[in-house]
Amino acid sequence: MFFTEIKKILDKLHGKIGVYYKDLTSGKSFGFNENEGFLAASVIKLPILVAVLHEINNGGLRKDDIIKLSTDDKVPGCGALAHMHSGLDVTIKDLYKLMIILSDNTATNMLIKVLGIQNINSIMKEFGLNTTKLNRFLFDDEQQMKGIENYFSPSEIGVLLEDVYRKKIISQDICQEIEEILKLQQINSKIPYLIPDNIEIAHKTGEDEGITHDVGIVYSKNPFILCFAANNTDVVIAEEAMRKISLMCYGNSLL
Repeated sequence: MFFTEIKKILDKLHGKIGVYYKDLTSGKSFGFNENEGFLAASVIKLPILVAVLHEINNGGLRKDDIIKLSTDDKVPGCGALAHMHSGLDVTIKDLYKLMIILSDNTATNMLIKVLGIQNINSIMKEFGLNTTKLNRFLFDDEQQMKGIENYFSPSEIGVLLEDVYRKKIISQDICQEIEEILKLQQINSKIPYLIPDNIEIAHKTGEDEGITHDVGIVYSKNPFILCFAANNTDVVIAEEAMRKISLMCYGNSLL
C-alpha cells in the first residue's frame, strides 16, 4: 500500500522521473526507473567525494595538500570560491567540504583537475558505479554543446550510500567523514523540508534547468535511503512531490 501510493504520485509527474528507496532495517526496497541514467547536475559531486577520499586513503593525495585558486578555475553557480581572490591557497579538504556543503562548482572542478576524469571514473567502477559517470567538467559549455554530460542512476547512488552507512567502503573513518559532511548540506528544500528538524539527514542535491535531484540517508527510527531524480520536469511540482514522498517514507519508518 505504501509503495502503491508513492507510485501514484510519481506517475503524475512530468518528465523523466526516478526513485530508489530502501529501508535499512528491514531491507525492503522500492524502485521507479531506478536503474536509468539521469543527467546528474550536482549529484555527481557525491561520487567525486568518494573518489577523492579513496585517493587520500591510498596515499595519492593528502587532505592538507595546497591548491592555488586561479582565475581560470572560477565557474558560475553555487559556492563561494568563485567570489574569492585568485591566488588563494585552499587545501584538498577545503575543496571537498565546499563541494558538498555549499555545492561549490569551482571547488568541484579543481578536484576533477587534480584527480583526472579517467581516474575518477575508474574509482567509481571499483564501487559498482557503471551508469554513474563523470564525462566533463562542470560548466564546460563546449563539451555540453556536443551532448557530453555527467550521469547517475538512483539505484547506484543508493547502494553507494548504503555502503557508506554500513561502513563497507574505503574505511570506517572515511565512511563516517562522508556521512558527517553530507549532514552539513546547506540546500535543504527537498528531502529534509517536511521531516522534523531533529532527524539527521546526510544528502546531496542537484539542480539545473528542468532538473532536480536529492539523494540521501535519513536517520529516523528505522533509517532509510531515498534517492530522487528528475530530468525534463517541472521543477516546482517535482520538488513538491519529493517533499511529500519524503514525509511518507519518514512516517513509514516510524512504524
